[in-house]
Amino acid sequence: MKNILVAGATGKVGRRVVGRLRASGHPVRAASRTNLDLGDPTTWAKALDGVTAAYLLEPDLRPGTDHHARVPAFVDRAVRAGVRRFVLLSAYNVGDDHPLRPAEQALRDSGEDWTILRPDWFAQNFSEGPWLPGVLGGTLALPTGDGATPFIDAGDIAEVAARALTEDRHSGRTYQLTGPRAITFAEAADLIGRAAGRTVRHEDVAPEVLVERWVSAGVPEDVARLLTGLLVDIGDGRAAPVSDGVERALGRPARSFEDYVTEAAASGAWTAPRERAPE
Repeated sequence: MKNILVAGATGKVGRRVVGRLRASGHPVRAASRTNLDLGDPTTWAKALDGVTAAYLLEPDLRPGTDHHARVPAFVDRAVRAGVRRFVLLSAYNVGDDHPLRPAEQALRDSGEDWTILRPDWFAQNFSEGPWLPGVLGGTLALPTGDGATPFIDAGDIAEVAARALTEDRHSGRTYQLTGPRAITFAEAADLIGRAAGRTVRHEDVAPEVLVERWVSAGVPEDVARLLTGLLVDIGDGRAAPVSDGVERALGRPARSFEDYVTEAAASGAWTAPRERAPE
C-alpha cells in the first residue's frame, strides 16, 4: 500500500495533517527529525520508500542556510523515487529573496502535481507556541503596536493540506490562507483573557527588547531578528490582507479567532500547571 509522507509530523500543522489523513483512511508515514532530516540525504531513501504524495516544510529559515540543498534537493530525489504529488507549507508574502522561494520553485519545476500553502500567523501561537508564556504571565510583550492581522487556525491549514494531498482539484494552486478578519494583539489578548478567566493584555515593546529576550532563551540571533521583523511589519501596517483561500479550498469560511479561543480555553490550554486539578 502506498503511503503519504508527512514531514514535520509533530508540529502544529503536521500532527493535524496526520490526524485528518488517518481519520479518512489514508496510510500515512509520519516523519520528524528522528527519521527524516532534510539536511541529511542519508535519511531520505527510507522515508520515501513506497511514497506517492508528500507534505513538506522548510524548518530552517536562517539566512545562512543553503535552502537550495534542502527542499529542492529532496523534491528532486522524491520525484525519482516515485512521488507524484507535493504539498508545501510555505509562508505569506514569499518574494524572490525569501528563504522559502527555492522550495516553492522546486515544486513548480517538479513536473508533478503540487499545491503551495501560504498561511498567515497561526492562532495556535497563543496556545501551543511562542506566545503562550506571555498569555500565562498576563502580558503579551510584542512590537506590533495597533497593527492587525488575520490569524489562521492551524486546523484549517491542516484540512487544506489533507485535501490537497488526496484530491486532484488543488493541483497547481497556491492558497493564501488567513482567518476571516484581522484583529489586533490587544483584541486577541482580551478575547483570550475573557475565555480563559485570566487577565491578559498586550504591551507594545521596542523590537530590540524582543530580540534580546529570544536570544536569551536560546533562539539564534538571526532567527530572532527575522521573526521580530515580521511582527514589526504588522505594527507598520504590512500584515497579510484577509484572503478567501480557505473557502476556495474547502468550500466553507475560515474558522474565526473567537471559535479557536473558545476551543483552546475549553481544552485547558491556558490553565497553568499549578491551577490544574490533580489527575
